[in-house]
Amino acid sequence: MKHVWNQKRLAIAAAGLLAWAAQGMAAGPAAMPTAGCPALLNHTVERLQDEKPQSLCQYSGKVLLVVNTASFCGFTSQYKGLEALHTKYKDQGFAVLGFPSNDFSQETGSNKQIADFCENTFGVKFPMFTKTQVTGDGASPLYKQLIAESGQKPRWNFYKYLIGRDGKLVDSYGSVIGPDSKSLVSAIEKSLKTAP
Repeated sequence: MKHVWNQKRLAIAAAGLLAWAAQGMAAGPAAMPTAGCPALLNHTVERLQDEKPQSLCQYSGKVLLVVNTASFCGFTSQYKGLEALHTKYKDQGFAVLGFPSNDFSQETGSNKQIADFCENTFGVKFPMFTKTQVTGDGASPLYKQLIAESGQKPRWNFYKYLIGRDGKLVDSYGSVIGPDSKSLVSAIEKSLKTAP
């Protein structure tokens, strides 16, 4: 009787282990750390244009400006400056990463509408990702990590986080700090000169 009971316990434990393993595999690449990828970039997100999964590890070794964007905001014109920054410094290892968000009720469109707006209105070519929650309990894992490391959550659209070549947070910048701000440009240029 004791032998049968032990077999049942083993079967239950094995089933639990299989379910745990299957859950980890279903979670995809983001669930498993990628060797050589900084923790801050070890996330999978979906590209805005086609909603295909993209690993942020592809940006390892680059200086990054992560920005939560919106199409109907007083700061929406910053798209133009962000694209200019991206174009100016991309060959030096810099990229702007845009994350449209409706957290402040100014990004109500679908991913396709957002993509069309960004490209047709501002000629945005820098990498953009699907609509993302950037505040609160439902914030994306990337934004939860950015908030934890900076101690600052986005208080409005076009809040900016600067990440160095080493994959660590350099600083964060409020919405009123535009892409052409001397303090931001200076920090980007300094970070570009730093080895990963």
